[in-house]
Formats: sequence, structure tokens, C-alpha cells
Amino acid sequence: MDSAAKDEMQPTLSPGSSCPGPEWPEQERAERLARGAALKWASGIFYQPEQLARLGQYRSREVQRTCSLEARLKSVMQSYLEGVQTGVWQLARALESVQETREALSQACGLLQGVSQASQPLQPLREQVAQHKQLQALSQLLPRLRAVPAAVAHTEILIDAQQFLEAYVSLRELEQLREDTWALLGVLELPVFQGLDLLAEALGQAVEAAAGTAGKLAREDPALLVAAVRVAEVETGRKPPLGQAPRDWRQRCLRALQEGLERAHFGSPLLPAPGALAEWLEALRVALPVELATAEALVAPCCPPHYNVVQLWAYTLHSGLHCSLQHLLTGPELGAADAFTLLHWALHVYLGQEMMGSLELGPEADVSQLEPLLTVENIEQLEATFVANVQANVAQWLQNALDEEVAEWGRKQEPNTDSSGSYYSPLPAIVMQILEENIRVASPVSESLQRRVQGMALSELGVFLRSSSVSVLQLDGAASGALAPVEAALDDLQRRICRLVLEALLAELQPLFAALPSRRWLSSPELLESVCKRTERFCRDFWRVRNPTVQVLLAEAERAVVLQYLSALMQGRLVCRGADERTQAAERLEHDAAQLQQLFLGLGLEESAHCAPVLLALRKLLNLHDPALLGLEVACLRQQFPDVSEDHVSALLDLRGGLSQEQRLAALSFLKAGPPPSPCADRRALFSLVPAPAPESASCLRSGFCA
Repeated sequence: MDSAAKDEMQPTLSPGSSCPGPEWPEQERAERLARGAALKWASGIFYQPEQLARLGQYRSREVQRTCSLEARLKSVMQSYLEGVQTGVWQLARALESVQETREALSQACGLLQGVSQASQPLQPLREQVAQHKQLQALSQLLPRLRAVPAAVAHTEILIDAQQFLEAYVSLRELEQLREDTWALLGVLELPVFQGLDLLAEALGQAVEAAAGTAGKLAREDPALLVAAVRVAEVETGRKPPLGQAPRDWRQRCLRALQEGLERAHFGSPLLPAPGALAEWLEALRVALPVELATAEALVAPCCPPHYNVVQLWAYTLHSGLHCSLQHLLTGPELGAADAFTLLHWALHVYLGQEMMGSLELGPEADVSQLEPLLTVENIEQLEATFVANVQANVAQWLQNALDEEVAEWGRKQEPNTDSSGSYYSPLPAIVMQILEENIRVASPVSESLQRRVQGMALSELGVFLRSSSVSVLQLDGAASGALAPVEAALDDLQRRICRLVLEALLAELQPLFAALPSRRWLSSPELLESVCKRTERFCRDFWRVRNPTVQVLLAEAERAVVLQYLSALMQGRLVCRGADERTQAAERLEHDAAQLQQLFLGLGLEESAHCAPVLLALRKLLNLHDPALLGLEVACLRQQFPDVSEDHVSALLDLRGGLSQEQRLAALSFLKAGPPPSPCADRRALFSLVPAPAPESASCLRSGFCA
């Protein structure tokens, strides 16, 4: 299109014309501002009269300026309108192009529809061409398809002959031929390939069976084991065709390795019969390290490194042994010998240097980080079984020994005597030897078994001491107190045992009694409350003890607390500084005595066995206001507690304070001059067990120098 035609198509605007349309609000505002500025300027210029003469000059200058601005505005507007005119023309041309393109596309769609309709009669021809190509390809594959049955039979022969590599190559050729026919025929399966999956499974089973006897093959025919592993690895790494599941023969081989090991060592026919556990464990002690050594030296070189053969062997043997032992423990209860043998073997022999911890085995064979052969519940079960059987045997033996001893002492001949001429019986030594031997046998196994056997031994010893057969030793018609020495000895032994039990309590209480007596003790019951709390917590476990032993324990505990209290009073840590402090000390003794009585009454101790009333007797000694009557109180104290000594009374008088040397000597003289204590059969030693401070010279005062 030439420029003339283009000019004809473009709309024209006159130079002085303007586009119609609404006025801009900004333009109107600008015009008002301009007018205002002009008026302001004019008022400033013509404010003076002499400036009016130059009005004409100003008018002409402003007219010129206005004309110049109008010309510039007209030029700008003309340029803008020409640009708009060009844009409108270009839009018109684009619209024409779009319409032409739409018409062309419509014509093309019509042509394509005509071509599609014209090609429909050619579809049968296409199908015939495709069939012709398939027939042509099948005609080329026909000789190979005819040889498939023979190839399948040959592959079966190779599998039976354990020629795994050749069999796998033949199988892959057959499978590749089947895949080629699939590519030609689609999913159509030819009858000649119907037995191919069974052939592959037969080869997989043969490879799996060879892996199951890996240990034997590694010694006798390692090449066969290598061939089986290579076939499994190649098949696992092969990508199966679309729609066919992968054959993971590697996992089948690893699983066969584990199952073969378990069958070889832990199969059902190999589990031990009752009484044959020791022989079975001994056989495993010899066989398992040999199996691991074989795996490390022979099997591992036949397998890829990622098989971790030695580690797999160790894990399989360990887990198989663990399962076998669990199955064994769920069956009939083991005897004492079998339970002991299994405990010792599992805890010491299995991980020892003669077995799985052998220095000849590599670090891959370490099983110490795996789950233990016996769980905590298994160990407790075996220990309980062993202890129960041993306890029954010990109880029966002790009873038989006691019956024999009774029969021995019942004979008319004189019993045996020792070197001093006393009658002698070897039974106690034999009993202790038997019990000690059982403890010694159990100690190497585990600390818990040793504690169980020790508890059993103590229990049976207690039953033996309390046996009713002891009454047979008393002759008919003899005095009822004939066994009194024996009972006294047993009672003394019982109290000594109680004191051993209470050593832990005394260790807890000693730091508390170290602060008694003191000013704090006078003003607050806090110290004794702490003593009572710890004592109560310690003695709460005594409810498991039967009477009368629990009464002995509680009595000894109360006596031990009172003795500690008295020992603290005798240490001279406090001297009362006046009547008020003596009153406080007496009240504290009364309160402490009541608190101790309440504590042990609550624990179940009979009131007649309490030792705390001694504090009430000491209270009277401290609370006496007239020093002249101290001698009578000292005499009363001697009547109640005959084992009180002069040193004890002197220490108590030091605690009381406020006495002259003459008053002290007068009070102490009543210990010797007073009436003798009244006899009492059930009176027990108290003050004689309290250490008193060393006596001082009678001519010296406690707070001064020698005169």
C-alpha cells in the first residue's frame, strides 16, 4: 500500500481543532491558580501610580507571551493527535488480519475433516499390513519357536545337573524370545511358553537349595556355591519387563542361608531331651565357633562383600540359639542341674574366649551387642527353679541329718566327745558346710543367684533351728527348763542378728544425736522428730517379719534409739545455766519419752518392752528444786536401773548444773550407801551399754583448775 492510499485511509484533523470530550478537573484547577497568580502579580506591579504609565508595555509583553504559549500548546496537541490517529489505523489493520486468519483456519479444518473421512476406507488395509508384518516376523522366529521345547528340556537337565550358570543363560534366552514375541503379538501368550515360569521357579529353588547348604558346599564344591550366588545376583540386578514382578533371588539366598544354619544346629530333632541339656550345650560350644570360622575362611570368599557373611552367620546362630532356648524354657520345668548348667553356660561360657568371644574370630562375629540369650525374666525363672530344687534337696537332707542325729543321741552308748571331754556332734559343722558349698557353687554364676542361695540357706537354717525335732532331745520326765541354755543361746543369736540389722539405722541417727543436747534441743522438738521419722521409715519394713521375731526387732530398735539418746546426754555438751533451763530440759525429756513411746506403740511394740521410761527417771533428777534431796533421787535411780554407775550419775549432774562440789559428792555417796536394788528377773542391761566420760579428780572443779 502506497503512501497516498495510506493517507486516504487515515482520518485528518484541522490544526486548530481539539478533541471533544469532558474537561479535566486538573486543567480547571490549574487555570484558577494561574488567574490568581496573575492578579497577585498585577496588583503588586500597579500598586504605585508611577507604574501605570508602563501599562501598555506590560500589556504587549503579556500578549506576546500568551501567543507563544498557545502556539506551543497547539504544537503538543497536534503531535498527540497524530499519534492517536496512527494507533487507530494500526488497530484497524490488525482486525482485518485476524479476520483473514480465522477464515484460513476454518478452511483448513474443513480440509482435515475431508482427509479423515477419505482415510477411513484405508483402515482394513492398515490392519492387514500390521498382520503381514507380524506374520513376517513370526516366520523369521519360527525356527527358534520350534526349538523351545527342546531348549526347555535341556534347561531342566542343566538344573538337575546343578549347572546353574548354563541353565540361567538358557533360561534367559527363552525369556528373551518370549519377550520378542510379546513385542510382536502384544500380551498374547503362545502355548509354547506356558511352562517357562515353572522352569524359572525350578532354577530359583535349585539356587536356594544350594545356598541352604553353603557351609557344606564351601568345603566340598565352592565353585557350585559361587555359581548359585552369581545367578542370584545377576537375576536380582536385572530389570524385569513391564507387567512382570521382579524375582529377588538374592533375598531368597540369604533367607536360605539362615534357614540352613538353623536346621543344621537348632532343628526340632536336635533339641535336647530332659537330662541331656549339658551334652547339647557342650556340642554347641564346639560347633558354633567352628561354624563361624568356616564362614569367615570359606563361605565369605564365595559371596559378594555386601552379603556380610560372617556377621550374617553370627546373627543367625545367635538368634537361632535364642529361639531354641526360649522354646526350651516354655516346655517342662528344668531340673536343678540343667537350670544351673544353662545359667552358667549362657552368662559365662557363650560369650567367653572359648566360644563367641574367641580371639581367633574377627570383629564381624561379635554378638555382644545383640539381644542377650536369656532375658531378665528367663534368668529369674532359672534362678527360681534352681533355688527351689536346691532348697527342697537341702530341706530333705537337713531333716534326714537331724533324724539321724536324734537316733545317734538316742543310742545307749556314750556319744563322742571332743578334746575337752565335752559331748560333740559334727552336725552343725556339716550343716554349715553343706550350705556354704551351695553358696560357693552359685557365686560364680551371678550375684543375684548368690543372693538367692544365701537367702535360701538362711531360711533353711532358720527352719532347721526351729525344727520340732529338737524336742526329741529332751528326755521324758526331765525338767521343762532342760532346753533353757539352748533357747538362751538361740535367743542371743537372734538378738545379735537384730543388732546387725539395726546398724544401718544407727548410722542414719548418729548425725542427729550429735546435736543433742543443745540449746536448740531445749527449745524445739525438731531434732527428735527427725529421729522418729527416720526410725519409723526404717522399721516399717518389719511388718514382713513374723512374731515373735518382729517384737525382738522392734524392742532392739527402741533400745538402740534410747541408748543413743543416753549416750548423747552423757557427752557433756550442755550445762543448764539456771532453774529455767533445768525445767526446759526436764520437759524436753518428758516430751521425748512420750514421743518415743507413741512411735513404737504405733509400730506394734508391746508396752512392757519399752526402754523410753528411763528418760522420765532422768527428768526427776533434773527437775528437782531442792539440791539436798538429790541423794534420794539418785538412790531411786539406782533401784530402777542397777547398772547405773557413778560416772553416769556424775555426767547427769553436770548436765543439771548449779551444784557445788559438796552437793555433788553428797548425791554420789547415795549410790554406795543406799539400799541394794531389788531383784527383777526381766531387768535388762541399759546404762552398762552407755559409754560414760572419764572420771575427773574429786579435788578438781569441772570449770576451773586444780586447787
